[in-house]
Amino acid sequence: MSVLRRGAVFAAGIVVVLIALAQLVPFYVAATVALKPRTDLSTRWLPPTGLYLGNFVTAIERGGMLTAVGNSVIVTVAATALVVVAGALAGYPLARRTSRWNTVVLMAFVGSLMIPPLSILVPIYSLMNSLGGVNTYWGIVLIMVSGQLPLSIFLYASFIKAIPASLEEAALLDGANRFQIFVHVIMPLLKPVTATVVIITGVFIWNDYQMSLYMLTTKQMRTIAPAIGSFFSQQGNNLGAAAAASLIGVIPVVIAYLLLQKQFMKGMLAGAEKG
Repeated sequence: MSVLRRGAVFAAGIVVVLIALAQLVPFYVAATVALKPRTDLSTRWLPPTGLYLGNFVTAIERGGMLTAVGNSVIVTVAATALVVVAGALAGYPLARRTSRWNTVVLMAFVGSLMIPPLSILVPIYSLMNSLGGVNTYWGIVLIMVSGQLPLSIFLYASFIKAIPASLEEAALLDGANRFQIFVHVIMPLLKPVTATVVIITGVFIWNDYQMSLYMLTTKQMRTIAPAIGSFFSQQGNNLGAAAAASLIGVIPVVIAYLLLQKQFMKGMLAGAEKG
């Protein structure tokens, strides 16, 4: 390896390390704030002198973070599963039946991504309130699915178009119907795009604040983001409890990533090999 190449590799390594450190800075600051009492006025960059867990107790007891984490898990898992299933089922015919009508429908889904969610908040709230969907799991799940489904359909349709139709023709000759072809031939090939849809949808729903704030107004139904926001008010802010609550909210995501990273990586690598 030449000196120039070694220098380039070393410089690239330095850049990667700096990017990683920049990503870890918010977690460090959150940890230092969460482990300090409100009476500690030292800079947030200094580590705590002792192990203070009072902020975590406040986050759990006053903020209801354990309940909020449970609510977020229910909403995220249910909505993500529905987005994956509905997106794949809708994307398959849109990709295979290339008619003018299907093109218009697909473009309508893509165009709906340009609509700011807050611009339709009032009609959505009015509709869900009349249906009794406010402060319910099915109400917020329905809203999350409707918001994430257009992107899911677009991704699935674009991916399926790249799959050779000869695979389906061979299955038809073997006597399989369209549903059997979709389940046994197409779905196993959709692992890469499914991994993408799960990551995008899951992270968005887990971090959602704007819709959850208005649709889940009771403490028993709040998800993580509104629960953290409850520590900020006009009367005062409890930064220590908010930081502790945010760290509690990160734990399930880290656990899920550690458990599922192999599946996600296999899906991504399969997509790269296919491309």
